[in-house]
Amino acid sequence: MGGWRPAVRARGDARGLDARRPRARVLGQEDLDEARALCARDPVTSVLAAARLEVAAAAGLAAAGGQAWGFPAAGPLVAVCWSGANLVPILAPDLVGRDADDAVAAFAAAARAQGRRSSSIVGDRTAALALWDLLAPRWPPAREVRADQPSLAIARDPDVEPDPLVRRSTLDEVDAVLPACVRMFAEEVGYAPAASPGSAYALRVRSLVAEGRSFVRTEPPADPGSEPFVAFKAELGAVAGGVAQVQGVWVDPLRRGRGLAAPGMAAVVVATRREVAPVVSLYVNAFNAPALATYRRVGFEQVGTFTTVLF
Repeated sequence: MGGWRPAVRARGDARGLDARRPRARVLGQEDLDEARALCARDPVTSVLAAARLEVAAAAGLAAAGGQAWGFPAAGPLVAVCWSGANLVPILAPDLVGRDADDAVAAFAAAARAQGRRSSSIVGDRTAALALWDLLAPRWPPAREVRADQPSLAIARDPDVEPDPLVRRSTLDEVDAVLPACVRMFAEEVGYAPAASPGSAYALRVRSLVAEGRSFVRTEPPADPGSEPFVAFKAELGAVAGGVAQVQGVWVDPLRRGRGLAAPGMAAVVVATRREVAPVVSLYVNAFNAPALATYRRVGFEQVGTFTTVLF
């Protein structure tokens, strides 16, 4: 997508301008196949939105926990935006110039009308930053804008020997996995999520474990009767369209510097490609040089750039 610029409209009275302003529409169940087909044109970039659309297609939009917006307001879709815990704009790869501007402007108008309900804006850098530029004057200030996040993917065997001790976690390990997830979240985002029993975060972690999308390397507990020590962990946070996006990669601080991350990620790649999806992706902050080096050592290659706006 080319550089974003605000769409210019012909002069006229306010009512005429409003009538010509680009608009999005709320998608219904009947629109989901078309929306998913649009996402399939760039499955790595769109996996976050596509995963929610797949839930909506299977179980209904209410079960997916948000709304899907489409652009234009009538006719074939050229852009979609998932509005849920995250606000995720997806534009067709060939949508450029004023058409791309209009799509972003339409999603911004829908988001302003709805009010901020998402904890972040995330997606392709150009689209996400353009959306935030339009929302910033109306929404509360962002806590942080992570504008440069390389999007990486691998669709082959890793270049590093997998760690044989990395495996899927089990439901009887949730009490050990959840604190590790909370510590990772606090390091990454800057605050600890509410993770009491029955909380949304705790239920999310449990769901990932139950679905076989949580990977760990554990060590025996220091004290008999205590929980296992989670030395490495990662989750498949979004799976759709033949892509599995890895999230929450974390090595316990007491085990850092021991070479666990690259073999651990290699093990996640092998298991995921064998049993979940042929393409494994993730995105990482450009300033996190050690993580970038680890992923590239495993064999991940950059395929795009994301931006995340955190609230």
